[in-house]
Amino acid sequence: MRTEELKKNFDVEIRWRAFPLHPETPEQGFTLKELFAGRDIDIPGMLARLRSVADELGLAWGDREKTYNSRLAQELSKWAEIKGRGDEYHMAVFRAYFAEGRNIALTDELIEISSSVGLPAKEASNVLSTRRFKSSVDEDWKLSREWGISAVPTFVIDQKGLVGARPYKELEEFLQKHGVREKNGKPAAGIS
Repeated sequence: MRTEELKKNFDVEIRWRAFPLHPETPEQGFTLKELFAGRDIDIPGMLARLRSVADELGLAWGDREKTYNSRLAQELSKWAEIKGRGDEYHMAVFRAYFAEGRNIALTDELIEISSSVGLPAKEASNVLSTRRFKSSVDEDWKLSREWGISAVPTFVIDQKGLVGARPYKELEEFLQKHGVREKNGKPAAGIS
């Protein structure tokens, strides 16, 4: 993944933030037709573009027909990050949702996903049932509104955003433009 490459080459910390992507989606989900009803959106074309980006990034992508509410998955991600398994959890949720079409609004699915990356199922269940990280996700959602973020992914440095899945070179240039140093301690190329 491109972010892993950035972490290898630059003195940068990648921090995941929760984003309210279709928070109105019920637990049972919406078909994509239901989600985009009344809008002039070419769903097959949109899915083809997303598949192309996923292929370019080496990410698994399935035949997606539904969208599910990601709120609880986001709450559990905060716990996974504290446990040192955040990146693995995020990738497992991505695979479950986009490649396997699993309903990530369901507690049982999320417990299984978190277990697949080495997180304790009983503790995951407790995190979900108590909504321990609800306020953390609320804070991220608030921050995304304050920063004017309207799409994912959005890469942010000093409250300046770069929207969309981008080629590695563009991400590298974004870091350089904002003075992020290379791992060798020198300013990135193009930074004086």
